[in-house]
Amino acid sequence: MLSRVAERIYWLGRYLERTENTARLLTVYSNLLLDLPRGAKVGWHTLVEITGSQDEFSKTYQNTDERSVNRFLLSDQNNYSSIISSLGLARENARTTREIIPTEAWEQINKLYLFTKESMGKATARGPRHQLLQDIIAHCQQIAGLLAGAMSHNSGYNFLRIARSLERADMTTRIVDVGSITLLPSLTQTGATAEQSTRPFANMIWMSVLHSLSAYQMYRQHVLDRVNGEDVVTFLLQDSQFPRAVRHCLGKLEACLKFLPNNEAALRQVSEAVALVDDANIAELLDSGLLEYIDELQVEFANIHASITETWFLPVVSEQQQSA
Repeated sequence: MLSRVAERIYWLGRYLERTENTARLLTVYSNLLLDLPRGAKVGWHTLVEITGSQDEFSKTYQNTDERSVNRFLLSDQNNYSSIISSLGLARENARTTREIIPTEAWEQINKLYLFTKESMGKATARGPRHQLLQDIIAHCQQIAGLLAGAMSHNSGYNFLRIARSLERADMTTRIVDVGSITLLPSLTQTGATAEQSTRPFANMIWMSVLHSLSAYQMYRQHVLDRVNGEDVVTFLLQDSQFPRAVRHCLGKLEACLKFLPNNEAALRQVSEAVALVDDANIAELLDSGLLEYIDELQVEFANIHASITETWFLPVVSEQQQSA
């Protein structure tokens, strides 16, 4: 397979997964807005920080309110990580690899892009926005299923799975970040600290995190106790069987890399990330250091991506891909 073709398939996988996961991240907040009591203030700025887009956001928007953040992450074409930009880039990579991927997959990606672009005008209201996010997630899952069932599981499909696993692991850590104490800066309890104010709603927050990853039912099968932060974080980071858990994604990534030539450097990077996940003491991290630990994990993911790029792709990278 040509290096440029492998790179386009890789970025197709990452942008499709990023589209779905950004929709899931916004869904966490949509669910919380419905569940939290009247007067609770949700820190929308946290979403911008989690996606690492503070500089890009501040160039265009003055306030980190609900409307601005949703527009930035949904429909802002100047934000390369927004849903519409990710879909546009996925569509372009699919168009240029139509001889590799199934024709039906290209058609579905094109339809999803056009559908999302036409629906953005209605996404300012919470109800239509929530439905749009659910539709995007469902369509992305349909495309993933189509690729799995109709594409030969050769080196091209391995690059697709590598991209999906890496992007999924990264975004799962970011969604776990949503469960941190910074999510709810104020719950109208005068004189209360942030921790005191948010403690009564902690289980509700973690439940929303599970639902956003379609993980609630599998979590309840795995953990018989009530929903709590320690068990949720342990499940989403260290479970080897749940497809969106970080440990499972790294295992899938490792398995796919073994089928590719010259894989030594990339496999070493994955092994370092696996050790970081397996050795984590979640209880201690939740007491102090979860955010720093997640930052460390995301650095490991960036190192894996850099190793993949250096080994198999051309040295010249487009502006859009450098921003990922």
